[in-house]
Amino acid sequence: MTTMSRSKTSGSAKRFKMAPIRNDAEHEAMISEIGRLWDARPGSMEHDRLEILGMLVDAYEAKRWPIEAPDPVAAIKARMEQTGRRPRDLAKVLGSTSRASEVLRRRRRLTVEMIWALNREWQIPAESLIRPYRIDTPERRGARRQPRQAGGR
Repeated sequence: MTTMSRSKTSGSAKRFKMAPIRNDAEHEAMISEIGRLWDARPGSMEHDRLEILGMLVDAYEAKRWPIEAPDPVAAIKARMEQTGRRPRDLAKVLGSTSRASEVLRRRRRLTVEMIWALNREWQIPAESLIRPYRIDTPERRGARRQPRQAGGR
């Protein structure tokens, strides 16, 4: 990551020297500088600096605080929440109510056909839907039952 540190020049103009953002204090200084430049006129040198600082801060933040993409079920639930859709809407896309329920409860994996339909009809990025994710098996749910013995309790 790189940042621009201020150095004084003649007059009121300020020049920036490129230097990496190495820590949170430097990050905060760049955020403050962005605030100062926020209303810069597009096309001006200050606006150019604002854009560059924004890119540098974005790169630092992506490295410092990465956001992992959601797993496929979380991506589906997020899209449902964003668009006001319900499980019955998912059932229409996936082909049945039971299939939609099993996917949402992590008891069934998405098929290529399901991924294709969700990408095409709900515009969920395919990259979000093809990631590996946990399925709740009977063993994980603790639902495996021992068979009853004849004549016993």
